Amino acid sequence: MSLPSATLLRLMAWLSPSFPVGAFSYSHGLEYAVESGLVRDLPTTVDWITTVLLHGSGRIDADLFVQAHGIACGLGAVDDDPAALDEISILADAWRGTPELALESSAQGNAFVLAVDAAWPDPFWSRWRSHLKADRRQPAYAVAVAVAAARADIPLPTALAAFLHAFAANLVSAAVRLIPLGQSDGQRAIAALEAVVLHATDAALVRPPEDRGGGLPMLDWCSISHETQYTRLFRS
Repeated sequence: MSLPSATLLRLMAWLSPSFPVGAFSYSHGLEYAVESGLVRDLPTTVDWITTVLLHGSGRIDADLFVQAHGIACGLGAVDDDPAALDEISILADAWRGTPELALESSAQGNAFVLAVDAAWPDPFWSRWRSHLKADRRQPAYAVAVAVAAARADIPLPTALAAFLHAFAANLVSAAVRLIPLGQSDGQRAIAALEAVVLHATDAALVRPPEDRGGGLPMLDWCSISHETQYTRLFRS
């Protein structure tokens, strides 16, 4: 499905490395994986990110994205109630295995909503932020991007694939700096992950509710270990 030019540009802007959500400052546990020798070259980088996408946080975020996009599509343009997103917001918080992964999601989610509202004003964002503040909660990044995509009439398959690609690309960028991989191997990793992103997208679109969520203990272990890592470049 082709997107109108303006809509495509908007999606590209939201998921660009230059969009001010601070994605560059998070490694999603990869920093400790490199420190411990689990990730050390191009093949192990691709394997690590593939596993995260299919079984870990990438799968969880894909499920959150699908549900949030569906909910947001059901909201009206003016008389919409942010409370409709309460259940998915609570689920997004509950599915975070460590404090650093929770921070990565909430900090980027909050920054995303602020930046989108500043450039593409929508009264819904203010209502949603106020509602979340009353509950002492922040928007999860995957949920925030899904809601923005739905409100911009961006189809779910396109928006989800773009989101997962940006997630994978950010991890590749972290690997380029940490291992270091080198720019050519970084692009080889991006190319190798194309099919994985498309597979993860297709799987999320048809996954039954009872099979949603994920579990990747090694990722959680790396994230927990990163909290006390002696030298750190990243926040997670």
